[in-house]
Amino acid sequence: MNKKQLDNLKGYGPVVVRIALSLVFFWFAINQLIAPASWTVYLPKFLYTAGNPVIFIYANAIFELIFATLLILGVFTRLSALLLGLHLIGISIVLGYNEIAVRDCGLALATLSIVLTGPDKWCFDRKIWKK
Repeated sequence: MNKKQLDNLKGYGPVVVRIALSLVFFWFAINQLIAPASWTVYLPKFLYTAGNPVIFIYANAIFELIFATLLILGVFTRLSALLLGLHLIGISIVLGYNEIAVRDCGLALATLSIVLTGPDKWCFDRKIWKK
């Protein structure tokens, strides 16, 4: 491919990032719903005294499922990306410094980049608000 052909594809970069990150959140949400007990190890210790840890995993999965759906559809794109990005930063902080937290921090920053770029050309936001 030459430079002109690559330049013609620039508009698809944000689309790929938005959809790929949505699928990552879907994967985590579905896995938490299927086997919630295996995810309780990632919860902060204070949540164990606040109630049944599995309930927190279900709540987290539902949160991620709702906002991943909005993000993949491109509805409330910036808000969905902001909430998911901040959520991942919180998870990274709770996990401490390790390979999982570093990965999650990178995913969080990629998700927050969607907040900065806004709805891409395939988002329903652009059709709803006529942008």
